[in-house]
Amino acid sequence: MPDAEPDQMLEPDRLGADLSDAVVLFHEAIGSLMGLSAADHKALGILGREGPMSAGELAERTSLTAGAVTGLVDRLERAGLASRERDPADRRRLVVTAARAADPQVAEAFAGLGSAMAAVTARFTPDQLETIAEWVRLTSAAVRGQAAAIAARREA
Repeated sequence: MPDAEPDQMLEPDRLGADLSDAVVLFHEAIGSLMGLSAADHKALGILGREGPMSAGELAERTSLTAGAVTGLVDRLERAGLASRERDPADRRRLVVTAARAADPQVAEAFAGLGSAMAAVTARFTPDQLETIAEWVRLTSAAVRGQAAAIAARREA
């Protein structure tokens, strides 16, 4: 029910929409601290967690087009947050690498989120947390799958 008014949505749909909005807005706020969009910040996070990867791999991982990833990497390079380097295993291939640690303001913002989330987590039993973790795993897979399906239709 993507076009439904909030008061017309089923409770799980409304809660999912609220969570999605909160996460996107948090990452938009973090990105703004760094002079980036939320998408740029999330791509930088993927590079930081998963390590260097080709622009094509980053496009696949983010469900962005190759052209969009080129612009994204250009912005990250201009900000000094990533670089393009030759792959040591295949000198013909370029990989994108996260270039430096986060800004202290960003680290402080994530520390604040970590504290807030620890307070939330403390309210649940281990069994409840396992159920929540399963929901998050399944929801994340479903959302990634839908993003990939949209990207595939866009490229067809």
